[in-house]
Amino acid sequence: MRKSLLVLIIIFVSFSFLAADVYVKSTSHTSAFEVMGQKNPEKTETTEQWIGDGQFARISGNQSMIIDLSKKMMYIIYNDSQTYVETSLPVDMSKILPPQAAQMLSMFKMTAKVTPTENSKVVGKWKTKEYNAVLNLTGMMPMTMNMKIWASKDVPMDWKKYKDTMLPEIMKASSSSMPFGDEIINEFKKIEGFQVASEMTMNIMGADMKVTSNVIEMVEKKAPAGIYSVPAGFSKVEKMKAKKGM
Repeated sequence: MRKSLLVLIIIFVSFSFLAADVYVKSTSHTSAFEVMGQKNPEKTETTEQWIGDGQFARISGNQSMIIDLSKKMMYIIYNDSQTYVETSLPVDMSKILPPQAAQMLSMFKMTAKVTPTENSKVVGKWKTKEYNAVLNLTGMMPMTMNMKIWASKDVPMDWKKYKDTMLPEIMKASSSSMPFGDEIINEFKKIEGFQVASEMTMNIMGADMKVTSNVIEMVEKKAPAGIYSVPAGFSKVEKMKAKKGM
C-alpha cells in the first residue's frame, strides 16, 4: 500500500513538473551612441518570456513573439496596431520582412565563434559559467561584436531540450536585423545552460556601443490563459513593420 502511494505521488509530481511553465523577466541596457550625426540616447528595456512544453512567448514593449513547435508556426504580434504576422517553421525571415529590409539583410554575412572560459560567478541567484563570443559582420557595414555570456544549468527547466528544440527557432526569428545562419546557431549551442546575463561591445562607424542584459526573475508558474496564441480580434498582415533605422 505504501509503495503504491509512493508511486502515485512520484507520477503526480513528475507530471506537474512537465506541465509547468517557466517565466523569465530580464532587463537590457543600451548605451548612448552617435552615428553619422544621429544621436541615439541610452535606453533600458524590460522583456518577459514564457517557456512551456514546445511553446514560447516573448513580450517586449508593444511587440510580442510566439513560437509553437506543435503547430510549426511563429507569430509576431504588434499590440499597438492590433496586427500580426505569421510564418511556418523552420523560420525563414526573408518571407515576412519588408522587401527592402530583406534585400539589405542579404548583403550581410555573419560568422561567430563561442569559447568557454574557466571563469564562473553567481549572477543573481544562479551559479554561472562564462563564455566568450565573437561575431563578425561583413558586407556594407562591417563590424565586430565581442560578447561575454554567463549561463546557468541551475534553472527550473530542461535547458538541454530548450537548447536543441526552441533556441534555434528563437535565434532565426531574431535575425530580422542580423543574419543568423545554422553555423552561428550551432556555435551558440555550445553554451551549456540558460543564458542569465551578457555584455556586448561593438563599434559602429567609429561609435562605441555597449549592451548589457540580466535576468532578474526566473520562476516556475502557470502561464496566463492565451499567452501562447494571437489575441482575438487582431488582423493578419503579410509583412513585418520596418524598424526605424533598419
